[in-house]
Amino acid sequence: MHQVIASPQHDRFVIVRPGSRKGMQIPSTMYRDLAEAVQNGTPVPDWLADAARTAWGVDISGEPSKGTALVRPVTRLNYSRATWEINKGCNFNCEHCYLAERKFEGLPRDEKSRLLEMLRDAGVLWLQFTGGEPTIDRDFRDAYREAYGMGMMIEILTNGSRLHQTETVELLSAMPPHKVTVSLYGASPESFDSLTRKPGAFKLLSKGLKAAKEAGVSLELALIITKHNAHEIEAMRAIAEEYATTYSEYGNISPTYDGNPEPLAAQAPGFLNKSTVFKGCPAGHTFFHVDPHGFVTMCKVGRENPINLMVEGLPGLLRLPGIADAQMLRSGGCGGCKLSATCRVCRPLAKAYQEAKAPLETYCQHGNGGKAA
Repeated sequence: MHQVIASPQHDRFVIVRPGSRKGMQIPSTMYRDLAEAVQNGTPVPDWLADAARTAWGVDISGEPSKGTALVRPVTRLNYSRATWEINKGCNFNCEHCYLAERKFEGLPRDEKSRLLEMLRDAGVLWLQFTGGEPTIDRDFRDAYREAYGMGMMIEILTNGSRLHQTETVELLSAMPPHKVTVSLYGASPESFDSLTRKPGAFKLLSKGLKAAKEAGVSLELALIITKHNAHEIEAMRAIAEEYATTYSEYGNISPTYDGNPEPLAAQAPGFLNKSTVFKGCPAGHTFFHVDPHGFVTMCKVGRENPINLMVEGLPGLLRLPGIADAQMLRSGGCGGCKLSATCRVCRPLAKAYQEAKAPLETYCQHGNGGKAA
């Protein structure tokens, strides 16, 4: 199996290594040099062996280029990233979930393979498996192996409940992902199980964290702060420091992507983050989202005018930038707003808040006396 991946990324060329956050940018001449070495079956070029030793501490000098390096071709579409809801089904029932529905359904096995091939041919290097809970999908492990074999750098967004399963943790050890991001919903069974509405959820999460640590699988924890666990922040940080290489904290709760306000009830008073100003987003231009049935949208929130990739194929993606641009226009209640230059949310998310009739202070500066946050 390949140790490094060389890939076009828009107008650049990069080399990355599965399981590592470090990478490097190379000129087109080196990209072509490596591609020729792989095609001709010659040893790894000296410059790559030197770079790999410096960046990752691995010695690939003298190794055959074919098998050691996977060189991804230049593609017409040149997308970079994609997120894939392999299945919206979940074994938790979280109060704050942004999904409009959580049906356990999706593409059959062979169509999942065809979808992955199209993502590869669209240029996708960075692929995020999400859900629902991706690890409960019956085809998750096979799809992971396929994506890995195609030279994709994989991130998994997971609740951690299946990380203790031998087949899963062995897969992640043998084929290291770029990231495994585990959501932490509390530091005790009381808070965790209350938010997830799943008795025994904290116990499953704890087993998963321990199994991953013992297997050497690097984790990133996402601390989800809600009214159920706000009093446990320090304890949640302690868990993250014990099991994760890094962690982030999230206090903002949003409606479902179709404007249902129910998740907002989980918001912890006093933990609304108003500091980040929205400065634009390349959704639909450099990355996109795919739902369980192969419908492509600009992102997880902006789901208007989906493209049926399984029917239209890659040519359908040519329409995506225009669809994305139309959704990003400040319209409706945001049209003509003089504070839009310092707004905290994108237009699709603002629309979800508006349809949920959420309090202005949760997403709009007009809820803060019209002052910039």
